[in-house]
Amino acid sequence: MQEDLVPAALWLDRPRLDRSFYTNPDVVAVAKNLLGKVLVTNFDQQICAARIVETEAYRAPDDQACHAANNRRTARTETMFKPGGHAYVYLVYGLHHLFNVVTYEQGAAHAVLIRAVEPLSGIPVMLARRGFTSVKTQLTAGPGVLSKAMGIFRQYDGTDLCAPDSPIWLTDDGFRLQNKAIQIGTRVGVDYAGADALRPWRFSIQNHAWVSRAKGSGH
Repeated sequence: MQEDLVPAALWLDRPRLDRSFYTNPDVVAVAKNLLGKVLVTNFDQQICAARIVETEAYRAPDDQACHAANNRRTARTETMFKPGGHAYVYLVYGLHHLFNVVTYEQGAAHAVLIRAVEPLSGIPVMLARRGFTSVKTQLTAGPGVLSKAMGIFRQYDGTDLCAPDSPIWLTDDGFRLQNKAIQIGTRVGVDYAGADALRPWRFSIQNHAWVSRAKGSGH
């Protein structure tokens, strides 16, 4: 079983990304800026951390691929209207929990889906949650599997990622990515959105082993 690349306890001393990171009005820029940041969870003193390597941007009201397109407010989408820095977690196919980061100001309904991460800490915990005996990319290379590995479920919808006692947060460990190292593509599974399905709003670290293999519309 693979050992952690970074001691898990070190993440407790790193500052969390503050509200200003999330309230950027440009959700596409936030989606790019999230690449390389570290997602951390701490449930029952089990700390897991993973580097974000793939994201997708969604923007109400004009983006028909967004759950809150046309500013549609439902029990599910209400979280998207919170101020930037909250978690938007929803269930798809009754099986997979998808973790998103709400951005911009209250009422805007912008969000970034975290599509894939590279495990750094808490790897034995992640393996146990996924029922794996060894590390392979299927552990966290996909939005549903990464949430399961990190312990994120629907009950954490609306979590304030900036709160000091939040069990889910993001941090910056100094990793820097050059623009030319960002792969740009279309989003996955949004063919119903018509022309909006072709928006180039999926971003990943180029040639990174932990990026998902899913193909977006127009590829």
